[in-house]
Amino acid sequence: MAAKSTPVMLQVGKREVKVSSPDRIIYEATDRTPDITKLQVCEYFSAVGEPLMRALGDRPTAMERWPDGYRDGMRLATGPQDKGGDGFYQKRLPRGAPDFVETVEITFPSRRRAEELCPTEPASLVWAAQMGTLTFHPWPVRRPEVDRPDELRIDIDPQPGTSFTDARRVALVTRELLEELGLRGYPKTSGNRGIHVYVRIRPEWTFEDVRHAAIGLGRELERRDDGVTTAWWKEERGARLFIDYNQNNRDRTIASAWSLRARPGAPVSTPMTWERLAETSDPHEYSLVTVPDYLQDGDPWASMDDEAYSLAPLLDLWETLPGGELNFPPDYPKMPGEPPRVQPSKKVAAHWDEDGNRAQE
Repeated sequence: MAAKSTPVMLQVGKREVKVSSPDRIIYEATDRTPDITKLQVCEYFSAVGEPLMRALGDRPTAMERWPDGYRDGMRLATGPQDKGGDGFYQKRLPRGAPDFVETVEITFPSRRRAEELCPTEPASLVWAAQMGTLTFHPWPVRRPEVDRPDELRIDIDPQPGTSFTDARRVALVTRELLEELGLRGYPKTSGNRGIHVYVRIRPEWTFEDVRHAAIGLGRELERRDDGVTTAWWKEERGARLFIDYNQNNRDRTIASAWSLRARPGAPVSTPMTWERLAETSDPHEYSLVTVPDYLQDGDPWASMDDEAYSLAPLLDLWETLPGGELNFPPDYPKMPGEPPRVQPSKKVAAHWDEDGNRAQE
């Protein structure tokens, strides 16, 4: 058995953060990257601390933890009852956190409450990395207004048979649509094949409003590009890009800008200018190894907070384009106007009334 490595004290701003087992391999070598240790992961989050804090500072943030590192084929647990996962989401701050690690109380759709990590300085992010966090999942809100989103998040999700190139095409169509509506979007890679586009909005709307805005935008994209779908059921999507409108629900989060992803090669969810995105063919070029140098040219999202926009143009699309309400995730209570929660291929028309309710036997 290999000797346990001596802890290291890492200077992060004005604080020292203890990194235990600094030589532990978190990512195994690939043809692009060498073995990456726990200390290197912590050093990465220290290096990108300033732009990462712009992305998630003062936001309730879930931690995606992989305590033993990531290996190809490992699995993320699907929930608290799934004991077979190698990684898991930590939504409540674990006991024993240093005093400088702050929290904020949030309310889940179930109305249960929790004290969740609320980063206020890069040292708290490095502490989380020391605890095995690779990916940060911030809510689209900032304290104290934790019930009023200030971000619209457009998740362009490739389905089987589609590629990053397809997602890039749809992202550029999204840019055109947003600009026509007087809105500015900020793109980033997902860390895999997908692309996320963020729009800073004024915190004047509910989670339901933001979700409806995402549906409206998705439906207009469907009109402009036949490779786009808002179909909730996978069997109806085909080889198209899914606009995952439900990522704007309460308690739904997307990997933050500058987060690592649990995939071979330590890829990073990387913000870009639209021009850089249009030239990018391989998102896996952006990793723990390359992103610190990439940032030497500046943070492409540095101006995101300069202006916040109204959701009204997108809510107009929601109101005017046909289709009505769409399905919520299965862990949500049945919502007003929601279609039946039954897979279309299993639905028997005679068992449902015209309002989408199961008929009385």
